[in-house]
Amino acid sequence: MNARTGALDDVVFGVDVQSGDVRGEAPSYALVVFDGDEIERDVVSHRKLRRRIDEERPGLVATDNMYELAEDKDALIHFLGGLPDGTRLVQVTGAERPEPLSRVASRHGVPYGKEPMKEAEASARLAAANVGQVVSAFTDTTTVKVSRGRSTGGGGGWSEDRYTRRIHGAVKRRAREVESELDGAGLEYEKDVTEKYGGFSNAVFAVAARPEDIPVSRGRSGDVRVEIERERRDGIEFRPLAKRRDHVVVGVDPGTTTAVALVGLDGSVLEAFSSRTVDAAGVTEWIVERGRPVVVAADVTPMPETVEKLRRSFDAAGWVPDSDLPVDEKQHRTREEAYDNDHERDAMAAALSAYDDHEDQFDRIAAKVPARIDTGEVTARVVAGEESVEAVLSDLTDDGEDDEDDGGSEHEPRELTDEEKEIKRLRTQVERLQDHVETLEETIEEKDRRIEEQETELARARSDQRREVRKDREVTKLRRKKEELAEKLEAEREAREDLEGKLERLKALWKLDHSNFADVSEKKEGLVPVKVVDQFTTDDLRDADERFGLIEDDIVMFRDASGAGRSTAQRLADVDPRLVLRTGGLSDVADEILFEHEIPVAPADMVTVQEVDELAVAREREVEAAIEDWEERAEERLRERNAEMVDKIISEHRAGERGESD
Repeated sequence: MNARTGALDDVVFGVDVQSGDVRGEAPSYALVVFDGDEIERDVVSHRKLRRRIDEERPGLVATDNMYELAEDKDALIHFLGGLPDGTRLVQVTGAERPEPLSRVASRHGVPYGKEPMKEAEASARLAAANVGQVVSAFTDTTTVKVSRGRSTGGGGGWSEDRYTRRIHGAVKRRAREVESELDGAGLEYEKDVTEKYGGFSNAVFAVAARPEDIPVSRGRSGDVRVEIERERRDGIEFRPLAKRRDHVVVGVDPGTTTAVALVGLDGSVLEAFSSRTVDAAGVTEWIVERGRPVVVAADVTPMPETVEKLRRSFDAAGWVPDSDLPVDEKQHRTREEAYDNDHERDAMAAALSAYDDHEDQFDRIAAKVPARIDTGEVTARVVAGEESVEAVLSDLTDDGEDDEDDGGSEHEPRELTDEEKEIKRLRTQVERLQDHVETLEETIEEKDRRIEEQETELARARSDQRREVRKDREVTKLRRKKEELAEKLEAEREAREDLEGKLERLKALWKLDHSNFADVSEKKEGLVPVKVVDQFTTDDLRDADERFGLIEDDIVMFRDASGAGRSTAQRLADVDPRLVLRTGGLSDVADEILFEHEIPVAPADMVTVQEVDELAVAREREVEAAIEDWEERAEERLRERNAEMVDKIISEHRAGERGESD
C-alpha cells in the first residue's frame, strides 16, 4: 500500500519565480503544466499566469513557497479569493515551517534540479502525487446573495411604485429558484430574507458547500443580481492535500460485537471502534481509512480465524500473547485510555501489548533511519517482511538516487543565431507590451470595481441614514406615547388612592367605636341610612334619584331646604319618605304640602348624621325622637287649625244672624 491515495486526474500548474520579485519589480514565473504524461513548460508574467489560471482552471497550483505568488498575507488572501472554483493552491514543502524542496522531492522520488523550471516541475509532480498542504483562507461555507440589480429610486408616484414592486418581485422569484436549486442538489443552507414592498429586497443563503458544488451561477440579469462569495477564515489555514495514513499496530476483538483499536508506532492510542453489525469488509475499510497495519494483534491464543484473515489481507505481522490476557491485566494496561465498552478495552489491550513486545525493535529501527526516509515504511518492511534495516534503506536510497540522476540529466542547448536572437527579443518586447496592456486593463477594472464599491457603500450609507431618521421618529413617537401613558398612570393612581381613602372611611364608618354608642353595643337600637341632597330643588331630587335612588320610608336630609315650590314638594311627597331633615327654612307652600301628606319634617340638628361622601347614617332612636316631635307639633297644628275653623264658622254664623235682624 502507498502512503497516499492515487494521483489526481486534474491538471496541475507547477510555479516557481524565474526572475524578479513579487515585492518589487514585476516578476516572471517558470510555469510547468502537468497533465498526466503530458508536460508543458513556459515563462510567463504574473498577470499572464493569473489569466491562464482563470482560463484553464487547473485543479492545483503548486509551489514550494506560497509567498512567491503574493507579497504579504493580505495579497495572498486576495490571490486565493481570485482562484476559480475548484482550483486550490498547494505548498508542497509543508505548512507553517516548510522543508527544502530538494529534501521533499528526494523523499518522494521526484526528479529535482535547482533551475526554476526544474523546481516548478518538481512542485507539479509532488502535488500530482498528493504531496503538500492546501493553502486556504476560506471556509466550506459559501454565501449566495440574491439582490436588486438596479436602484429602485425614481420620480415618485404610481409608476415608481409599480417599478419598485416589479424589482422586488423579480428578486423574490429568483430567490425561490435558487432555493429550489439548492434543495435539488441536497445542500444544507440557512436563509435570511429582507421583505420589501412587492417581494424581497435581498435574500442571503449560507450554504454548507464550496462554490464549485453549488448549482447556482453568479451574475446580473435584468433586475436581479446574484453574488457568490466564500466565507473568510480568521487567518491562513493549511490542510493535507491527501489524508496521510500512518503505520499502526491493530488490536482486534472478534465476536458478536467486533472491536478494533489502533495504536501508533510511538505507543499512543489513536482510535477505537466497536459494532454489532459490521462485517469483515467493513472492518477492513475502517482500518484502511485510518492507517496501514504493521502488526495485527489478538488478546487470546491461538489467533482467531477472523483476525488471521484480517492480518493476511494487510500482509502484516501477527501477535498473540503466550496465554489469554487476564481481565485485570487488560484493565491495568488500558487504565489511562478512554473506551466505550469491554470489547474496545480488549482490542486496545491487545494492540498495546503487541506494541510493548515490539517497542525496542521499533526504537532500533527508528535510530537507524535517516530523517529524509519514512520511518514507518522501513518499520513495516522490517517487521512484516522480515527484511533487514540496511537492505530496506539501501533499496529506498538507490531508487531515490536513480530518480534524481534521471531527473538531473539535461540536454546542452545550442547557440542561437542572430535571427533567432532578434525573434526572441521581439517576442519578449511583445510580451512586455501585452503585459503593459493587461496592467492598464486591470487598472481600469480595479477602478471600476472601486467605483462600484463606493457607489454600493454610498447607497448603504443613505439607507442607514434613512433608517436612523425612521428610528428617531419612531423613538420620538414612542417617547410621547410613554409620557401620555405615564400621565394616565398617575391619574389612575390618584383615583385609586381616592377610592382607597373612601373605602377606609367606609370601613371606619361601619366599624364605629361601640363605646360611643352604648345603645348599639347593647343591640337595642341600630343605625339607619340617610340620603343627603344638596338643595330642595327638582334638579337635585332628580340627580339624587339617579345616583342612589329615593324610595318610600327613606330618610332624606337637605343641606339647603329653602326655595322648594309646589311641584318640588309634591315630587318629594310622591316618594313618601319616612323623615325629612332640613337645614334652613322651608317655604310655606312646601311645608303645607308635606304636612298634608303627613310627611314628618324636622331640623337637621335634631339628628346626629355622620357622612362619608354621598353616604350617611344616623341613630335610629334620634330619628324616632324627631318623628315623635313632629307628630306632637302636627297634633298641635291640627288643633290650632280646627280652632281657627270653629272661630271662623261662629263668626260667619253671627254675621248671618245680624243680617237677618236688619
